[in-house]
Amino acid sequence: MTRRRLVVFISVLAALVCVLFWFRGCDRDYANFPPRATGPWVAFGDSLTAGYGASPGNTYPELLSQTLSIAIQNHGRTGDTTSDGLSRVEEVARLQPRVVLLCLGGNDSLRGESPSRMFNNLSQIIDRFHAEGSFVVLIGIRSASLRDRHEARFSELAHAKRVFYVPDMLKGIAFRPVYMSDAIHPNDAGYGQIAERLAKMLKPLLPELAVPK
Repeated sequence: MTRRRLVVFISVLAALVCVLFWFRGCDRDYANFPPRATGPWVAFGDSLTAGYGASPGNTYPELLSQTLSIAIQNHGRTGDTTSDGLSRVEEVARLQPRVVLLCLGGNDSLRGESPSRMFNNLSQIIDRFHAEGSFVVLIGIRSASLRDRHEARFSELAHAKRVFYVPDMLKGIAFRPVYMSDAIHPNDAGYGQIAERLAKMLKPLLPELAVPK
């Protein structure tokens, strides 16, 4: 290799290293990371969080709690829309949750609520938790249509609010009878898949997210 080629090779290699570190930095450029809040982890959502269709002990927050060895309070309520979530966010925000697993929007879609209103509600919920110093995990839920009309907006919201984003909660689970208790809700195996996926994604961040002792 000539000297000129060696210089070019080193320059390209250095540029690639810089790009790699830049992307790694961007990947962790989340709001409140590490969190300022020192309260519990909470799961905030609707029936998918409450664990409709699961047997006792098999909601996704309980299974995730076991896997991560971190206590997670379940604040899921069956039937909630994002408007319902916004109306009760204050009571959960008072806990100063360190991490919030936010999953709302499925009922909005099923009831034909305005997507604009839905994402505006989610935005306000995120802002309220951010004000407490919480790290927010936004869990996406596909629209009730053949083509997912919500994924792009969930992604845009996550980027705008700098929150950790988990796309399409029921990906690989919905429409597969082995994982579903009915047409909408997972069974124990399905909730287990959700918990496993979340655990895999969150484990690299645990040193910063774990509740201080």
